Amino acid sequence: MKEMYPEISPYNTGFIKVSEIHSLYFEEVGNPNGKPVVFLHGGPGGGLIPNYRRYFNPTKWRIILFDQRGCGQSTPFAELNENTTWDIVSDIEKIRTHLKIKQWAVFGGSWGSTIGLAYAITHPEKCLELFLRGIFLLRKKEIDWFYQEGCSKIFPDLWEDYVKPIPVSERNDFVSAYYKRLTSPDPKVRKMAASAWSIWEGSTSKLIYDSEVASRFGEDEFADAFARIECHYFTNKGFFSEDNFLLNNVSKIKHLKIVIVQGRYDVVCPAESAWDLHKALPDSKLYLVADAGHSLSEKGITSKLIEYTDKWSEL
Repeated sequence: MKEMYPEISPYNTGFIKVSEIHSLYFEEVGNPNGKPVVFLHGGPGGGLIPNYRRYFNPTKWRIILFDQRGCGQSTPFAELNENTTWDIVSDIEKIRTHLKIKQWAVFGGSWGSTIGLAYAITHPEKCLELFLRGIFLLRKKEIDWFYQEGCSKIFPDLWEDYVKPIPVSERNDFVSAYYKRLTSPDPKVRKMAASAWSIWEGSTSKLIYDSEVASRFGEDEFADAFARIECHYFTNKGFFSEDNFLLNNVSKIKHLKIVIVQGRYDVVCPAESAWDLHKALPDSKLYLVADAGHSLSEKGITSKLIEYTDKWSEL
C-alpha cells in the first residue's frame, strides 16, 4: 500500500485577480523544475487542506493548488456572483498562463473530477494526463440520489438531521428549499441550513462513519461557503447546457492518459458514474476500490492514486 508523502510547505504562494470581484489564492509545492500538475479540490466550495499536497512525489512534481472562487483563502468568501463552472475553467487557464506552464497534468476528485473533465474538454491541448477520483458528472439523477431520495435509504438516521431544517411542505425539492435558506438575509437561518447540508455530506463520505469528519464539515466558516456554493451550482445544474454534457463531450479527451479511482461503496458519488465515464473512455484505467467510500483519504484510494502519480511522474 502506498502512503502519502511527508508534510510539505509551499515554496511559492500568492493571489491572482481573475475578475472584478474575485481573487484566488494559489500555492506551489515540490520541485519548481518538476512535471506540473494542478490539483482541483472538491465541493464546489471545499477549499484546500495541507494534505492535498502529499499525493505527489515532491522531487518529481511541481504541484499547483488553488482555492476556487468563494472558498478557502480566496476572496470574497462564500460569494455566489461570477461563480460558475465556466468561470473556474477560465481561472485554471489564467493560473496556468500566470505561472508560464505550457502543459500540465490534472488531478481532481468528486467536484474536482467534474471541473477537471470540463477543463480538459475545453482545453485538451493543455492537458498531459487526468487523475480522477470519485466521479461526479453533475447529472440530475446524481443530485436526486444524494439530496432527494436514494442515499436516504442507507442512512435514515443521518437523513433525519438533514431534513430537519426544511418544513414538510417543501420536502418535495430539498435543493430548492435549501437554496432559499442558504441565500437568506437572516444569518441564523443561513447558519442552520449550512450546517445540516454540510454535515450530511461529511457523515456519508467514508465507508465507516467518522464523527470527526462530520463535525469538521459542520464548522461554521467551512459550512457557509461549502453549502452555499454547492447548492448554488446544483440549483443551476452545474451551468452545463445539457444534463449529460460531460459524457457527451468526452470524445475530445479520448487521446489522453486517464486513470479513474472509485470507491466501490461511495454513496456520495456512486460508482455508476465512474463506470459510465470509463465506458465512454474505454482506454482509461478504472479501479473500483473494494473497501472504500467517497473520501480521498481512505487507504485504498490514496494508495492507487499515488501509484499512478508515481507511475506518470516523468515528463
